Amino acid sequence: MTQGDAAIRVDGVSYDYGSRRALDGITFEVAEGEVFGLLGPNGGGKTTLFRILSTLVEPQVGRLHVFGYDVHTEQAAVRAQMGVVFQRPSVDGKLTVGENLKHHGRLYGLSGNELRERSDQALSRVGLADRRNDYVETLSGGQQRRVELAKGLLTRPRLFVLDEPSTGLDPGARRELWRYLRDVRAEYGATILVTTHLMDEAELCDRLAILDHGRVVAIGAPADLRAEIGGDVISISCEDPESLATRIEERFGQHPMQVDGLLRLEIPDGHVFISRVVEAFVGSISGISLAKPTLEDVFVHQTGHRFWDEQ
Repeated sequence: MTQGDAAIRVDGVSYDYGSRRALDGITFEVAEGEVFGLLGPNGGGKTTLFRILSTLVEPQVGRLHVFGYDVHTEQAAVRAQMGVVFQRPSVDGKLTVGENLKHHGRLYGLSGNELRERSDQALSRVGLADRRNDYVETLSGGQQRRVELAKGLLTRPRLFVLDEPSTGLDPGARRELWRYLRDVRAEYGATILVTTHLMDEAELCDRLAILDHGRVVAIGAPADLRAEIGGDVISISCEDPESLATRIEERFGQHPMQVDGLLRLEIPDGHVFISRVVEAFVGSISGISLAKPTLEDVFVHQTGHRFWDEQ
């Protein structure tokens, strides 16, 4: 991918908060028109990367470009390309829905008929056309989130970035959110980047980068990442995991990983292996499960610990 067809290019970006390294040499690219996700637990680095991308802070090491513009030296040009939805509310509850959009549009140089038309279109897009004159503080949490989306859509950005966009939304509102994002991509050709800690939300992305301790541990389409596991995922509970792991390796040549007191194996045709291992070690196994790989399994495979271990 050349810089010309990359919406976002992150090249060796690092960032420290005192002695704690939040980002550690992050490198990846996002193609124009992609829906790209940054998936990671709290503390993984995704919010710091979001803040750098949205020009709130500058990278301490490395470079980041948005449509070829450098976030360090061309911040105004970068901001002109994007709409941003922050994790924490940025709407004014004491203003009406329409007033929030009006003031936001003026910050971007919009006025008159163009601002009114864009406001109407943005509110229709998020299903709030009939709430234009309502004060934001009277809306539900999901409706307030939709006002945030309308603000982000107002400028018809080439890049739409959202930090934990499903925060505070119920499952129905979350589905609507993703329908809006797909419509925005289809209508405007926008590139969309979201940060999330939700596995089901990450599955909706075209591609994603999985972050842990400030590093990209995996990157690709969700289906491709799951396929890299190479089979079924078997979890075994027992009283002595270390001893049983040694016996399984000696008997079957498989090396189980110990995660949260369980033995974990990634094996093709796992249902066949389950019958063999239970028969071989009857009395030593207290529980066993079989599942198809998930994105959390990808995370465990790459890091050796579960997604929320440190929470």
